[in-house]
Amino acid sequence: MKADELSTPFYIVYEQKLRRNIELIKSVADEAGVEIIMAFKANALWRTFPIFREYGVSATASSLNELRLAIDELHTKVHTYCPAYTEATIGEYLDGSTHITFNSLSQAERFLPQTLAKGVSAGLRVNPRCSVIETDLYNPALPGSRFGVSADDMPESLPEGIEGFHFHALCESGPEELERVLEAFESQFGRFLPQLKWVNMGGGHLMTRAGYDTARLVEILRGFRSRYPGMKVILEPGSAWTWRTGDLITEVVDVVANQGIKTAIVDVSFACHMPDTLEMPYQPAISEATPGAPNSYRLGGNSCLSGDYVGDWQFEQPLVPGRRLTLEDMNHYTTVKTTMFNGISHPDIVLCRADGECEILRRFTYEDYKSRMS
Repeated sequence: MKADELSTPFYIVYEQKLRRNIELIKSVADEAGVEIIMAFKANALWRTFPIFREYGVSATASSLNELRLAIDELHTKVHTYCPAYTEATIGEYLDGSTHITFNSLSQAERFLPQTLAKGVSAGLRVNPRCSVIETDLYNPALPGSRFGVSADDMPESLPEGIEGFHFHALCESGPEELERVLEAFESQFGRFLPQLKWVNMGGGHLMTRAGYDTARLVEILRGFRSRYPGMKVILEPGSAWTWRTGDLITEVVDVVANQGIKTAIVDVSFACHMPDTLEMPYQPAISEATPGAPNSYRLGGNSCLSGDYVGDWQFEQPLVPGRRLTLEDMNHYTTVKTTMFNGISHPDIVLCRADGECEILRRFTYEDYKSRMS
């Protein structure tokens, strides 16, 4: 079955584009001598994990469900970071982890004995207070952040058993931003680094974006490793693995006008199916749109949330019911963040194989909605 034979709406993931990204990331890891693992918070489409397994990709987890998914479908233990572990959860986290990061000194003090007894490598999240992200919602380095220990709050010596540091300060960033964060990190925490076995530089390294200077990234990572010989370096991007590997295909179902504004209502919801467009906010590209063309429209989602719309886009021809639209780059932070607000069902999830044949990985039904309710 080909994509144009499928009924809308559906997310479509392209195998060739996915492999392109994986191969680029693996080449950066090999050239820089680091380990780059996948963050499920951006991509948890486990039916595509056999492709990742071919390349030996490992993962990071921030919940027990992510950890279980890595073990079940990626066939690997994980690097774990969670803002807070409990007596009820720590055992399962340790059973499924090779590395575990504590968010605070109090969490480390509480759970280090169990961690060391299990033979899991323990780390501490630190906060270099270097803010390089413009959108506050995604900025872990804001004043008052709940993430990580600041240099001012570090003890004179590391807690016994801490082998690594973890910091995360980027979001869809380039190597220049990493360089700034690394400068702050080394300035503030450098006295501890010779004692460590590993440093996890978190996510947000958007190395698969067009124009990203991967050679510069490799140079920065090699430089860090040369300053700290024997240190293992880990990166855990989310978006980079699935950047521009999939779209959301929708259809216009009605066109309405109010006070001179035309809205094309589509069979998907920004609130339910593309929440980042409202949270971030950002306006996704539409393949069929032409900037500056004479026919301008908002797109309105099919929920009853008043703010479920984004726009405007311009089109060469007027939009009419039945017109298909391709909302580009909808394979990261989409399916993992969708909701069933209003009882609106999720779009199908489709994998387009390298030969152009499409496979429906998942079709959602009323039972999916009902089973989430009590």
